[in-house]
Amino acid sequence: MVWQTATHGALVHGAVSGLYRNRYRDGGYLMLTLLGSVLGFATSFAPRIFEHFQDKADRAHELAMVDRQMEQMRLGSELKLQEINVQADIAETRAIYRHDATMKNDGWVGGLRASVRPVVTYLLLGLLIAIKSVGLYALVVLEGMMVSEALPQIWDDQTGAVWAAVVSFWFGARSMTRSK
Repeated sequence: MVWQTATHGALVHGAVSGLYRNRYRDGGYLMLTLLGSVLGFATSFAPRIFEHFQDKADRAHELAMVDRQMEQMRLGSELKLQEINVQADIAETRAIYRHDATMKNDGWVGGLRASVRPVVTYLLLGLLIAIKSVGLYALVVLEGMMVSEALPQIWDDQTGAVWAAVVSFWFGARSMTRSK
């Protein structure tokens, strides 16, 4: 009986294990079928997902290129504006020289015409010196200040700017435009 029981137990065990094996195998096929369907469905969207990310990268690249082109256009415009300003300065200088060359300096009228700018400059410079001298005199003599204390009050930033404008006019207008 032991043998039969063992055999019977082996048969029962074999039948049960075969039943589970078949069910597992059938369930495994079912799982694999479901998993394959799900993966197939999900991977059908993969090209669209990759396309979306590629389009996003392309748009970002195009936007960066447009920004760079705009920056290049801005720099080009600035350079063109500088070139136009330089050309205008050159044309102005040539016109001034041409005008001065065509003027006839015959007789006292020509001499007077040629001396208008220097005479006006001398008059303005004399006026500036007179005003500053009276101011210095007032501070030193009337107020009792030392000359070293009075000079900075007399020669201020505005006076320096007027002096620089006069000197730059006579010795080159380009020094004033370069300092801007």
